[in-house]
Amino acid sequence: MPKIQGSVVPISDLHPATRLFVWLMLLLAIQGLGNFALVGCALLVPLMGGSVLRRGGRLIWRTRWLIVSLLAVFAWGRAGEHVWVGPLSPTYEGLSEAITHGGRLVLLLMAVGAFLETTPLPVLLSGGRVLLAPFRQLGCDPDRSVVRLMLVLRYVEALPRPRDWRNLLDAPPPTECDVLEVDHESLRFTDRLVMVMAAAIVVYFLFR
Repeated sequence: MPKIQGSVVPISDLHPATRLFVWLMLLLAIQGLGNFALVGCALLVPLMGGSVLRRGGRLIWRTRWLIVSLLAVFAWGRAGEHVWVGPLSPTYEGLSEAITHGGRLVLLLMAVGAFLETTPLPVLLSGGRVLLAPFRQLGCDPDRSVVRLMLVLRYVEALPRPRDWRNLLDAPPPTECDVLEVDHESLRFTDRLVMVMAAAIVVYFLFR
């Protein structure tokens, strides 16, 4: 049984599946953050670096209408005390929920941007393949799933944004034939321990 050296395990030494699992747990933990915790996390976002901020900013810009819609639904759809007298007035309770859920979504997009910016595609695919392996008995093919994930990520990153959507119909089909190589490495005791601890912390944080 491998031994854990020191009190902190370097992230680079963890299995790709462990890194992906911890990141997914982080996304779940974000959903349980309150207003004060969101403000604290927002103050730490600039420490991620310029490249992460730019990538996260692009994700936020692409989902700006979703964020605006979310804010409007909560601000004007929650019953409570009106901010001003009139039929179009939001409520204080709705604004509070809108800020909370909007902040969670923005922080989640920044976490996605940070993960994609710091995780090479082969590492992401290798981790996803290992995490999906237990679902093979349910009809989920891990190999096909990671290939589809690669195609989606490549499509999102490389596809231009034409002003006229009809230009997409005129785009020629891809003719390149790519070879995808995904490393396979078994989970170690350290990785399993980190995954169990991350899941336990998130469950306690969300259901305490």
